Amino acid sequence: MSLFKKNPNEAAYYEGKKHFIDVIKNSGDNSFLIWKQPEEDFNTNSKLIVMPGETAIFVKGGNIEQTFDEGTYELNTNNYPFISRLKNSLTGGISTFNCVVYFFRKADSEELKWGTSDPIQVRDKVYGIRTSVRARGSYKVRIENPVLFLEKLVGSNIRFTDQTELNKYFKNEMLTKIKSCVNKFLLAYQDEFIGIEAYLSDISTQIEPQINEMFVQYGLSCVNFSVMAMEVDTTKYDDIDEAQIESVKRAKQGAGENAYMNNMGGNWDKMQNASIMHTFAQNEGAGNLTSMGAGLGMAMGISGTVGSMANQVFQNAPGMQQPQQTSAQQTAQEDPMAVLGKLKQLLDAGLISEDDYNAKKTEVLSRM
Repeated sequence: MSLFKKNPNEAAYYEGKKHFIDVIKNSGDNSFLIWKQPEEDFNTNSKLIVMPGETAIFVKGGNIEQTFDEGTYELNTNNYPFISRLKNSLTGGISTFNCVVYFFRKADSEELKWGTSDPIQVRDKVYGIRTSVRARGSYKVRIENPVLFLEKLVGSNIRFTDQTELNKYFKNEMLTKIKSCVNKFLLAYQDEFIGIEAYLSDISTQIEPQINEMFVQYGLSCVNFSVMAMEVDTTKYDDIDEAQIESVKRAKQGAGENAYMNNMGGNWDKMQNASIMHTFAQNEGAGNLTSMGAGLGMAMGISGTVGSMANQVFQNAPGMQQPQQTSAQQTAQEDPMAVLGKLKQLLDAGLISEDDYNAKKTEVLSRM
């Protein structure tokens, strides 16, 4: 059995053993927000290399010794070659001068997705209907305070933390805040929810500061928080649309029928007269015309105007028999002054004698 027991952590070193001076640099994947370098308990005066976009924290004996930005540094660990192994032999190979380096990513994380697991129940203030909304989106995180992040979130037993693990860690607390913020916005929203996605940017701006209030306790900040979609249950809106379409259809049909009837009303008399004249033009008997015209005039009494016009048509129709008047009736209807004037013209023209003129003149004057 060897007196100088080998520290199990030495297996992580190059060639599986510690060297007099080792180089410590980040060997983790780019997706990691935090990476615990596997080489531990390295010898004093080892070199630490911190690349651009990284921050390193040197932990010795359970205490945070120093934070390093990009550059090359020499670490004092109190671990000396051979002496450290001698000490480790008394503790089964476990170093009493434990030291480790954590690397933190300074750049923004990859885009992390979120979504409400349950729909948010809301009431549309325009239609007064109850509906539901689901929200989903994304965000990024940035490590602002690596020391606080290490103390609060990581602990000594975490080797690395990638972005998906961070999302799981904050899932419940974050979604609670997101649902609360979205619900407050929807409660204050006065328009119908169809088209609410025009306000996604406004909603995102309102939510991000509240998410940051939660993250700042862990040394993080929320970057580019966004609500990408708000999916509204449109079942009841579809019913409303169908009812409105039917209402518009009925209104258009009614307007069309009214316009047709108004147009027909203006041409109705002309159409009826033309139809009547066409019918009676085929009739050869004047007596038939008289009786048929009178009958149709009465039949069309639904409209006084149409009936009157029909009677006038038949009275003036060619071949229509007119009632005969007596000579006395005709003379009674004539103007005496006109009759006397005509008689005088006949006398002057020599068409009647003086005796005929005087006799007719006496007759006319006797009727006055």
